[in-house]
Amino acid sequence: MAQHWQETLPVDQYIVSSGGLLHDYDRKVLTFLYQPLIGPACLSLYMTLWAELEENRLWSQPVTHHNLMTIMDMNLKDIYHARQKLEGMGLLKTYVRNEEEGRSFIYELQPPLTPEQFFLDGMLNVYLYRKVGKNQFLRLKRFFSDKRADSEPGYEEITKAFQDVFLSVPPQALIHNEDSAADMEAEEGNVFIGREEAAKIQIDPAEFNFDLLLGGLQESLIPKKAFTSKVKEAISNLAFLYGIDALKMKNIILGAVNAENDIDIEELRKAARDWYQFEHQDQLPSLLDRTQPFQHKAGIEKPRTQEEELVVYLEKTSPRQLLIDLTGGAEPSKGDLQIIEEVMFKQKLLPGVVNVLVQYVMLKTDMKLTKGYIEKIASHWSRKKISTVRDAMQLAKSEHKQYLEWAEGKKTPSSSGKRKPVRKEVLPDWFGKKNEDEPQDQTGSNADPDFEIEKKKLEEELKKFKSGR
Repeated sequence: MAQHWQETLPVDQYIVSSGGLLHDYDRKVLTFLYQPLIGPACLSLYMTLWAELEENRLWSQPVTHHNLMTIMDMNLKDIYHARQKLEGMGLLKTYVRNEEEGRSFIYELQPPLTPEQFFLDGMLNVYLYRKVGKNQFLRLKRFFSDKRADSEPGYEEITKAFQDVFLSVPPQALIHNEDSAADMEAEEGNVFIGREEAAKIQIDPAEFNFDLLLGGLQESLIPKKAFTSKVKEAISNLAFLYGIDALKMKNIILGAVNAENDIDIEELRKAARDWYQFEHQDQLPSLLDRTQPFQHKAGIEKPRTQEEELVVYLEKTSPRQLLIDLTGGAEPSKGDLQIIEEVMFKQKLLPGVVNVLVQYVMLKTDMKLTKGYIEKIASHWSRKKISTVRDAMQLAKSEHKQYLEWAEGKKTPSSSGKRKPVRKEVLPDWFGKKNEDEPQDQTGSNADPDFEIEKKKLEEELKKFKSGR
């Protein structure tokens, strides 16, 4: 997969444009509603690009990415990652043109949703509620709402209509020739400065297996005409939001059919939310990157070794799915998911790196996720700025002795007396692949027959998981 430096260079030029006039009120929406979901770096990038637009204009002057790096005091890799998040959130559209002297980009800023659109979105509002908590969510809802103009008692509307104020004119007065008709339109290649409605977040319906869903529903229960384009969009969004597969979605849909045999979208949302909260003890889902971002992948197209196959597997698998795979298909517990979520949010580790951490810790501690232990290693990896699967594997190898001492509650190795024998550990398959010049330590990766047996078991399990996916 392409790296950030293959996509954008400091010398590449860009122009900022706007998909519509941005208002000062948008700043509050972006700051209080979007920032908790996308983070301050993304908000800073959006505001910086916005600042390059002159007042009431839709285009900026061309400038290089080096200028953007200087103003934001950020490297191009972080800017590129923030740009992708803005694109995914529907706040930015990116266009590129390759020329002999280099590439040029157009960054078209998209207006955010209105507060009403955001709080009724069905996805972003749920993620925000989960991120900021009930009290802050209700405070934000109050902040972005006010009483209606017609809510004051005793007032009666007396507004006059158009025909009550203006006189009618003869039909011939409204006729104009072709020249005047052309004068009414914007010049060729131009558009009137204005503002279009912000586009809502929509998961591609192709991501959901509608064939399997419809195959499990009888026509007598729900007619196929009930699955309108809007209903399909709602189903695909809810499936992504709550992690619902086609078979589980069938029962949820059955509970949202009204007397006219139509699918009530609001009832569908409520049913999906109730199902998720029942399954997860009244919790709501968090907005997490599902798998390793492509700019942090190893770029392995055709794995040639078992280790490369494992790298690809850990890059394309979500931490939640890895837990399921490691436990033979069992759903992970609420506590384990919370540990993973906190590691990703607080330590800001990428999903692929978290996968290496989870596999290492679980196979070394008898398939248990100990919160304090995994957080200590995660904190170390965060300080080391580990962002790729291979870097995480290498660090786990080089720091294994230290991690053993942390697992046993030691701060420093004992300097006197008999050393307590170290238990032979079951470790990930990639851990045993050492360079020839590396000394063999007490992990027992080459000498212990029990270790070899356990390692083969793990290899068989991983092959089973990958063949079943």
